[in-house]
Amino acid sequence: MRFAPLAIAVLVTSFAPALHAQDSGLASDEQILLNQVNTDIKAVYATNLGLTEEESAKFWPIFNEYQAKKKPLQDRFLANVNHFAEKYDGMNDADAAALLKEKMAIEKEGEALKQKYTAKIAKELPAKKALRYAQLESRVQNLVSRNVYTLIPLAR
Repeated sequence: MRFAPLAIAVLVTSFAPALHAQDSGLASDEQILLNQVNTDIKAVYATNLGLTEEESAKFWPIFNEYQAKKKPLQDRFLANVNHFAEKYDGMNDADAAALLKEKMAIEKEGEALKQKYTAKIAKELPAKKALRYAQLESRVQNLVSRNVYTLIPLAR
């Protein structure tokens, strides 16, 4: 079983920073779509945070760094989903245990990264804007997770 539509959905909904097509192997149309999604998500944060110029100068470098640090975790997630797809019809307990271990590690590392970068942002922005950022980040993350996990069948 292959989850090709899932791979595109994960990439499109992950809001990863703009990727270099030669590095990711994405077709140019997909690259354009990823660039547009990245622009759109930045607009969501910009609109909802209402940053001043001074705040923007502090916020966006941290935000961009965070997005870049999330990319390897997103790649690992996608690889784990692809591994699940490959093993889906003939999965044994050892396969399931390995998939679960990697899933949990990705989630743990992702949460630690989120905590680290939210703390960095909280040091640079007024408290209310930092809280608003954290709320937005959670909403975006929850929306992406909901959309992605509805595409992945349960193990059988």
